[in-house]
Amino acid sequence: MTVQIKSDLALRREINQLIDVDKANILARFFKTGKGEYGEGDLFLGIKVPQVRALAKRWSDASDVLVKELLDSKYHEVRLLGVIILVTKYERAKDEKQKKKVLDFYLKHRFALNNWDLVDLSVYKIWGDYLLNHKDKRGELFKFARSKNLWERRMAVVATLTLIKNNQFKEIFELTLILINDKDDLIHKALGWMLREVGKKNQRSLENFLDKHAKHLARTTLRYAIERFQEGKRKYYLNTIKI
Repeated sequence: MTVQIKSDLALRREINQLIDVDKANILARFFKTGKGEYGEGDLFLGIKVPQVRALAKRWSDASDVLVKELLDSKYHEVRLLGVIILVTKYERAKDEKQKKKVLDFYLKHRFALNNWDLVDLSVYKIWGDYLLNHKDKRGELFKFARSKNLWERRMAVVATLTLIKNNQFKEIFELTLILINDKDDLIHKALGWMLREVGKKNQRSLENFLDKHAKHLARTTLRYAIERFQEGKRKYYLNTIKI
């Protein structure tokens, strides 16, 4: 098991020195890579996330050519490295023009984000942050939410985390209604997670939404959303849900 990176031999050596076959097998099971599972066919090297982050810090000035090669890799951790480098580039961008350039590159190569961690560690930090200051661009969230691609739908949901942290709940409430009949558990969990974040900022707003829509939510979504409620209130909402 070796990684081939044509753009930079030094980075290739660093990555290959971190490979752990036993850990790779554990990660392959954790991220559901078996036939018919959501991560089917993904390959792992057994590199831990802190190790990937350390690599990303050292290689944060990587060229677009190198980052593209990372994102095109068949190995999960190599794609994760590319994603974290993009987050760093976005956060270091000096102006809106540079941020938009990183965002466009990120979205253009979004098919590299083919598992939940790749989406969750990056989308709100790049796309979500950009949308915070560009309300006119938020319509793209709803296009992604209607995608047949699971990961594009999850991107739309988790991107709203930055908006939620800034007390802007309109988009996640609308996305929840669009995705209310989604069949995938990873969407149910993402919606519930975001609704729970709404509750952390303003529980009354979340309760108002649940009073109208709790009975139509997937059970997983509702359970995640009300996780921080007091027991009596949790039971109240769970008793309203459809069977």
